[in-house]
Amino acid sequence: MAIVEATKDGRARVMRSAAAARNPAARLVDAARGENFPVASRLIPKRLRGRVVAFYNYARAADDAADDPWKTPEQRLERLADLERGLLEGTAANPGATLRRALADGSAPADAAALAASRDLLVAFRRDAGGIACADWDDLQTYCTFSARPVGRFLLAIHEEAADTHAPSDALCDALQVLNHLQDIAADRRDLGRRYLPGEWMAGAGASDDDLTRDALTPGLRQVVDRTLDACDELLSRAAPLPGRIAARGLRGQATATLALANRLSRRLRAGDPLADRIAPSRTDFLRAGLAGLWAAR
Repeated sequence: MAIVEATKDGRARVMRSAAAARNPAARLVDAARGENFPVASRLIPKRLRGRVVAFYNYARAADDAADDPWKTPEQRLERLADLERGLLEGTAANPGATLRRALADGSAPADAAALAASRDLLVAFRRDAGGIACADWDDLQTYCTFSARPVGRFLLAIHEEAADTHAPSDALCDALQVLNHLQDIAADRRDLGRRYLPGEWMAGAGASDDDLTRDALTPGLRQVVDRTLDACDELLSRAAPLPGRIAARGLRGQATATLALANRLSRRLRAGDPLADRIAPSRTDFLRAGLAGLWAAR
């Protein structure tokens, strides 16, 4: 589920940044690269917006630490460790400590769950700090467990949603993460030296990492993309019950809109070539998803 940054007047401002500049963990936090899954901050109750903004700032700082081109992998890991110290101890003056304070030091059960989800994000950032090439689908799903699922778990925790929302939320977040990998396969490889597509599937289709930066998909890479989309569609099917299980109206509307956009993006990626063009939902897709979200949140 997407998050936006709240402006000073309390309105929403969708995060926008170059796809090549960020890693996928914060990409999900960044509203799926700013264009795909935006949601108005007014859907989040006013009492919770400070926690959401603190979470965003923390994830953004961790993302910057993991991607810093001027630092060695060891230095990146040390910056991530400093954020973790702030999150767990509140002693370091950084966004980790700010998030801890926003969550009242994790004293309430809901805040403790949100704090744990925030810490889980660091597992994925640490992996990215040293480079990543996923071995197979299971490896990619393990990565998503820490890069994607904590975002949904954080939102569910601060809204105090029931445990039966967890599994479909995890499936939705995993799908969003992988769809973003598919959108940015060239930039991830060319600019960050990363490959998230399952290596086992690449080898089986006769595709190589070099194919990821071509001007168009090769037949082998097309096969891998379609197989990955098949897996995403299965995740989205498992995510379908989520809105019906969410009690908070705003969050239910957000989940509904996000599901609609994710399904539409999957279809667009299947019909298009993410190496040749930027594949994203259209304005009509946004309108329809927004109307569905408003209807669900009524």
